[in-house]
Amino acid sequence: MSGEFHALHHGGNPLLLPNVWDVGTAEALVEAGFRAVATTSFGIASSVGVPDGVGRTRDHVVAFVRRLAPLPCLLTVDVEGGFSDDPGEVADLAVSLADLGVVGINLEDGAGPGRLVDAGLHAAKVAEVRARVPRLFVNARVDTYWVDAERTISATLARAERYRDAGADGIFVPGRLTAPEIADLVNGIGVPLNVLWYPGSHGVAELAALGVKRISTGSQLYRAARRAAVDLARELADGFLSG
Repeated sequence: MSGEFHALHHGGNPLLLPNVWDVGTAEALVEAGFRAVATTSFGIASSVGVPDGVGRTRDHVVAFVRRLAPLPCLLTVDVEGGFSDDPGEVADLAVSLADLGVVGINLEDGAGPGRLVDAGLHAAKVAEVRARVPRLFVNARVDTYWVDAERTISATLARAERYRDAGADGIFVPGRLTAPEIADLVNGIGVPLNVLWYPGSHGVAELAALGVKRISTGSQLYRAARRAAVDLARELADGFLSG
């Protein structure tokens, strides 16, 4: 299965990867024909009432993966920054997830608004995971545009190069990128580029033409579901009050 997931990043069309936060949504997406799904750290954190990106959801993520494991799909998991600054501990987590059937992980280098982790430390995490679980697809996330730090193509490529050389199979650059910026990243990274999809932004055909190989929804599906729930509840309340 891991070989199939790797291959999906090298086909003629980008891998369209929806991000899930509960089993029911994952089941519905698999039934809709999505071969691969990912988790969303924001959705998981929000659903259990803790902040995203501060390393407090490790146990929740592992428990969620156990519930998702029986689904007939390829599963890749967002593990924030690995929930540790110790590359060995990050690799231990990767081994545990791979043993549950996970075929990929997403490791992010953001450390909060305006802050990035040391690129050398992040590269060491990537290298340790690669050494311990060579079959796992390691997607190294470069958060320069996401946290608004070192927000230039040159800085992004410099970080991406370190992670690629450490063994990353793909690079994820989330944030609102222009078409020329995406093209520069595709041309400079040397491994499949993953970008975040935004409603009303670049379409799949445009991103494919630019050379993007993986398109994630991030927390967009979770946020849309939450908005839809509130809108429906308001419709209920409005109907009652107007009556």
